[in-house]
Amino acid sequence: MKFSSRIIFLLKKSSIIKNMTQNKTENLINTNNLSKIIVDKLESNFDQLSKQFFSQNIGTTSKFFILDDLLPKEITKDIYENFPNTNAFYFNNSFREKKFTFKQLDSLETPLISHITNAFQMDNVRKVVERITKTPHLSSDPSLYAGGISRMDFGHFLNPHIDNSHDALRKRYRRFNLLFYVTPEIQESDGGNFELWDKGVKNPLLIQSKFNRLVVLETTQYSWHSVDHVLSNIQRCCVSNYYFSENSPENYEYYNVTSFVGRPDEVVKRFYGPIDNLLRNTFVKITGISRGKKLVRIKKS
Repeated sequence: MKFSSRIIFLLKKSSIIKNMTQNKTENLINTNNLSKIIVDKLESNFDQLSKQFFSQNIGTTSKFFILDDLLPKEITKDIYENFPNTNAFYFNNSFREKKFTFKQLDSLETPLISHITNAFQMDNVRKVVERITKTPHLSSDPSLYAGGISRMDFGHFLNPHIDNSHDALRKRYRRFNLLFYVTPEIQESDGGNFELWDKGVKNPLLIQSKFNRLVVLETTQYSWHSVDHVLSNIQRCCVSNYYFSENSPENYEYYNVTSFVGRPDEVVKRFYGPIDNLLRNTFVKITGISRGKKLVRIKKS
């Protein structure tokens, strides 16, 4: 993988990476260094992000924060350009969603996608998120159950839903969704915007899937979220990670599969969605078999 001279300059200039020579270019951008850049950005905006997270947001009960310009833009652009072709992705195509997903990051020829995904799994990044959100004892998930990278093209969408409450083994509760958007020059008018909903899933709060933007969302029984239809010939690309904890975010134990409903104007989906959720939830509780278990990340030996 080759990086631009501008990226090398930025990294050498930073306090994170020093005394690096030109022939060590590929060592400049790795999991450890990327995690340090992320931590520096989170720390330098700590008070603002914590205030965002704990503020009352009209239109949604979900707690979240947004951080723009997460990485030097040249690095984020390289991440986007190193996304694999669609034939490598798994295509999710149903009334619930239409999008490409991919988890086998270690099979890619270039390590950049794996590096940035792993960076969010690092303890130093996780611990800052713990402090910002005042949520102790979080843990990461290297298997990328429901995480990894995704791509959405023209006509793709993700209907309003709450995430699966647990990890693949149903041992830990899902607590945070970390979404890093990497598509250059994407506009709100292109669609593919992230949406948060009220409890009744009637009114969305739109968050543009802006280039180099990180959104951290608390995952609860009521954190309804979605992606509106992609309206342009763009490639809406995202790096997704989750954090978990052994303790329930509520004062009681619960379990739910990823549960979808239709948008307010989708009458049939609004009717059928709860039935579909109930059937899948009952099936998983009885059999222990859930979608996505076979799609977890497999590390190279």
